Amino acid sequence: MPLDAPENKTLRVGEDRPIRLDSGLDLGPVTVAYQTIGQLNAERSNAVLVCHALTGDHFVAGVNPVTGKPGWWDALVGPGKVIDTRRFFVICANVLGGCMGTTGPRDINPETGQPWGLGFPVITIGDMVTVQARLLDALGIDQLFCVIGGSMGGMQVLEWAASHPSRVFTAVPIAASYRHSAQNIAFHEVGRQSIMADPDWRGGAYHEHGVIPHRGLAVARMTAHITYLSETALHRKFGRRLQDRDRVTYGFDADFQVESYLRHQGSTFVDRFDANSYLYITRAMDYFDLATEHGGKLANAFRDTRTRFCVISFSSDWLFPTVESRAIVQALNSVAANVSFVEVESDKGHDAFLLDEPEFHETLRGFLDGAARHRGLPASAEAAS
Repeated sequence: MPLDAPENKTLRVGEDRPIRLDSGLDLGPVTVAYQTIGQLNAERSNAVLVCHALTGDHFVAGVNPVTGKPGWWDALVGPGKVIDTRRFFVICANVLGGCMGTTGPRDINPETGQPWGLGFPVITIGDMVTVQARLLDALGIDQLFCVIGGSMGGMQVLEWAASHPSRVFTAVPIAASYRHSAQNIAFHEVGRQSIMADPDWRGGAYHEHGVIPHRGLAVARMTAHITYLSETALHRKFGRRLQDRDRVTYGFDADFQVESYLRHQGSTFVDRFDANSYLYITRAMDYFDLATEHGGKLANAFRDTRTRFCVISFSSDWLFPTVESRAIVQALNSVAANVSFVEVESDKGHDAFLLDEPEFHETLRGFLDGAARHRGLPASAEAAS
């Protein structure tokens, strides 16, 4: 196997010492599914933790074995790419509460022998980071060269920087916020209610009945997916074009291409994601508020930090608008932190961080190169030799 080929692994944490959750409950042991790419250097100084978004997973690069498609950040992670795996040792873990191998609500509760369902404890972004920290402890990695992620992944980045500042050399929160807005909570609640209104949800015990609340979960995905795109992107991609017909049907079939697209997004999502995981992970995002967690002042979360930050937003992102990234930058500036900020001009909306955006890629490459030089890591060309 090539040295920079993705390796998919699992590891159990919390066997000797359970995970103390923010709710006050203990959970353990916890199985963590994760992917690694590249080699950890002798100094253990080149590790990059990539944090995934709400509906993402740990298959960040290479071929996703579940979908058969490229990993969600395959364009950025790999040999010679922006996050160069000839230079960095990349780790990406499926979050706590997920459904791709890390312990979550569809796994078996050892006390009952049945799937956890709604018996799974409510979790937070902080709990996800705690589990990631335990994983790194088990891997013998004391400090990360970089923690990076977009959307919910960016929330994890901020939590890492606030909770484990001595372990984070650089932090790159992308298209993210220090707290979930009322509008975002509202969208999540629509999605959750769609799932819970599906008769097949069965109070969260659908696995015991051999059914899946596919209709509710599909609607939740459709609703959320609209928020990931900008109006310009939707118009450019679909406009008011009809789907495989010359005229409207005067009915409720998918007359328009955008309707067909959303229905496809919903139906394919059901095939790879668990409904209860969607409930738990969206709730974790809703509860995230770094300012409240630090006495009502965001700057307190970063006081005395030595982490280098690069905050990136996108001009057409209305889910996590640039004003929220600016609030993070302002808080960092108020404590004299080392911070760079870029608003990338893009009309692709929130999902721009997953797409081909040259300005974004070059910004990220420049920041990582500069930080690597300061850290004494070899240049990409040297790493390839």
